[in-house]
Parts: sequence; C-alpha cells; structure tokens
Amino acid sequence: MESYSIASLTKRLYDSELSILRLKTLKDILGVTKEPTVYSIIKRLEKSKIIKKIERDHYVFLGRPVTDFEIASSSYTPSYISFESALNSLGILPQFPYEITSATSGKSVKKKMFEKLFTYTHLNKSLFWGYEKKENYLIAEAEKALLDQLYLVSKGIKTIHLEECDFSSIKISKFIHYSKQFPRTRSFETMIETVKKHI
Repeated sequence: MESYSIASLTKRLYDSELSILRLKTLKDILGVTKEPTVYSIIKRLEKSKIIKKIERDHYVFLGRPVTDFEIASSSYTPSYISFESALNSLGILPQFPYEITSATSGKSVKKKMFEKLFTYTHLNKSLFWGYEKKENYLIAEAEKALLDQLYLVSKGIKTIHLEECDFSSIKISKFIHYSKQFPRTRSFETMIETVKKHI
C-alpha cells in the first residue's frame, strides 16, 4: 500500500463520493486494515492538503466542497441543524449566527472545529422530530426551527428579536399543530400567541 502515489490515493477518495470521512471509512476506501499503515497514509494526505482533520479519527476530503452543516451533522449524533443557524438558512432570521447551532437528544456540547464554534443544545427525545434531510445533513423544518428557538427562549436559554424576523415562509397551520407537541408553560404559550400575530 505504501507504493501508492498521492494521486492514486486521491482518486480513491474522489471516487468514493464522500466529503466527510471517519477512520473506518478511510480504511475501507484505501484498502488498509492495519492502523499504523492507515495513519501513515493519513499523514501523507494531510501534508499534501488532500484531507484535513476535523477531530480525532474524523476528516474532511478537500477535493470536494463541504459545508459547515455537513460537518456539524457528522461530528455529533444524533443531531439536526436548528435554532439560529436553521432560521438564518431558511430566511427567517436576518442575522448570520457566529456559531453553527444544532439540536441533539444527547448531552449539550460545544466543539471548536475549523476555527468555528459548533454548539449542540439538548432537547428531550419527545421533541426530536420535525427535521428533513438536505444534501448530507439534517435540518429542522421552518416551523420546527422556530418552535425550537421559542421553546428555549421561554426557558431563558436563548433569545430572539421577533420584530426582525421574516415569517413569510411559516405555515400557520403547521406552526400551531407542531406547537401543541411541546410542553405547555405559560411563558411558551405567551410566545406562541405573540408569534401568531406576526405571521
């Protein structure tokens, strides 16, 4: 395997059609079983700027475009893009968030990757729904992203400036239906009623 050129190794990665690579995936693609050998190859590929390390045993192939959302979804599971990042991507929130925000049914964590902050905020498993697959990542539907944000605002965890939001993409019937799946608290109910007046 050591006789393979960087060009042939790169072609194997390109032919895999993958942008995000775990160690096991790299072993399969490169046809290597011994870890010392694969780590040696990884070092060569990193030095040649063919792949870049995201975190331990987690790499991105630089020969194909990869988005922050793809990195976010692959770096912590289960998770889906939501809150400020989803609201901005969907055209509801004008401000571009300085961090990539996701919801997770696991523990809340923060990760620094590629000089960017990726945050994963815990939601109960009963609220882990209302998302769809786009390209190679999961992202909340517009109504669910808004409700996720409002729910955490009502708990004092996040903030939102409703007067700056564009609710034209929100379907009121779906918004109301989805809102009924959330725990009912006075502060959350108040936020729902306020948003309904803006839609």
